[in-house]
Amino acid sequence: MRSTHSTEAISVIDRVTLVLECFRPSDRRLGVSELARRANLPKSTVSRLVSELIDHRYLEREGFGVRLGLRLFELGELAAQPKSLRTLALETMVDLRDAIGETVQLVVLDGSDVLCLGVLHAGHTAAAIPRVGGRVPAHSTAAGRLLLAYCGPDALARSMPTGSTSPAPATLHNDLALPRELGVAYDIDPSTSRVTGVASVILAADGSPRAAIAALGVAGEFAADRIAPAVRTAAQGLSGRPGSA
Repeated sequence: MRSTHSTEAISVIDRVTLVLECFRPSDRRLGVSELARRANLPKSTVSRLVSELIDHRYLEREGFGVRLGLRLFELGELAAQPKSLRTLALETMVDLRDAIGETVQLVVLDGSDVLCLGVLHAGHTAAAIPRVGGRVPAHSTAAGRLLLAYCGPDALARSMPTGSTSPAPATLHNDLALPRELGVAYDIDPSTSRVTGVASVILAADGSPRAAIAALGVAGEFAADRIAPAVRTAAQGLSGRPGSA
């Protein structure tokens, strides 16, 4: 979440975004004072924005606070590209999950993060799997690194978070050459050096990276040699299909 110490330095859209981004998955409702604290904006500014957002149904009153409104849900359902991609991939994800017995995830690259479009859990679930709509730094996951692997150094530089301690974009681009060539990347548990996940990229018709499909499991139980080819085959089957562009 961004923050600022001056309301004059940012636009109305920026302020609205700051307020809406205050909500976390665990929040049922938030009061104006808490919104102002999290957004680092004056309470009077937040109070005015909240009233206008309620008028337009982006927020709803609940008790002494507000919650996200149905209008946001409606707009989310109109986000055609992620929705069509998720629909396109669902049958393949089900088949892959059933074949390998591991949790399967679909993600896209969004700036310096990967955004989760879908998750199908296996009987047992690997830890720290983002919820649908959740995001994590791209460099922290195999799927994210693989999507970054298809970016040139300039695109990588734009995707790096401000103040990132990751390698320089040119160095990272070179380091990702092998995953790019193999078409798969692996998540490794740093405490055990064992594989916990494998991801493969879904390409658009023009060869650009559209999304990534990943299988995730528990260190020591994840059969990477068996699972990696299945994940790569699933991604290849989705690549270039209408709806993946």
